[in-house]
Amino acid sequence: MLKKLLTTAVCALLIASCAQSPTGRRQVMLFDNNQLNTMGAQTFEQMKADEKISSNKAINTYVQCVANALLKVTPDEYRQQQWEIVVFDSEQVNAFALPGGKIGVYTGLLKVAETPAQLAAVVGHEIGHVMAGHSNERLSTNQFLQAGLAIADAGSRAYNVQYQQQMMAALGVSSQLFVALPFSRTHETEADIIGLDLMAKAGFNPEDAVALWRNMAAASGGSGPQFLSSHPVPDTRIRTLQQNMPEASSQYTQRRAQGALPNCRKP
Repeated sequence: MLKKLLTTAVCALLIASCAQSPTGRRQVMLFDNNQLNTMGAQTFEQMKADEKISSNKAINTYVQCVANALLKVTPDEYRQQQWEIVVFDSEQVNAFALPGGKIGVYTGLLKVAETPAQLAAVVGHEIGHVMAGHSNERLSTNQFLQAGLAIADAGSRAYNVQYQQQMMAALGVSSQLFVALPFSRTHETEADIIGLDLMAKAGFNPEDAVALWRNMAAASGGSGPQFLSSHPVPDTRIRTLQQNMPEASSQYTQRRAQGALPNCRKP
């Protein structure tokens, strides 16, 4: 019942224009891309000011080699963009890409991503988030959720609904469990699929994406229930990658036949 009430409130607000992701999924975008690019650039500058940047030339050359190979096979609007790639000296096992052509890779990731192809799986995934407009979509979803909860709150107060505070608290929890978290997991899965396609087209063996997530699972030491997580558990991600592997393998075979594969050497 709570889920139905929240869904009804949110759907009543769906008057924005719709878009379509690279995988064909319908999206609602409320923000201008130029606005998102500015926000991404500002966030990146702040991160560079706050975090230590690696001065290791070999590591920087390696990461840039992998990232640039992936960017060469993105659609024109991204390939022609001036991208900034920065390696942060941190034990974090992480990487990210931001609207506005910004990519960050933490040196801790290189301990888990054991090969150039495994690093390509992560960086390709992050570029996939940008290509699919996930930042725009997530900000738009948050606005809808906030507006929906505000409508429900106003309506319950106007009609003197019994246990109004308890109902609103439950709606807030429901909005996370049934809307926000699954939506985030959808983004992660979609970025995995886009990243797999990018790495294969760039000439990195897509099978290494599965090996990467096995490494990630070993490094994380397990995970909690998926329905309480914003990310799919590693086993789910591996199944998704394996389901999309035939197409990726075909792309990789075609790319390998062309020769001149990326020659990115891990330090």
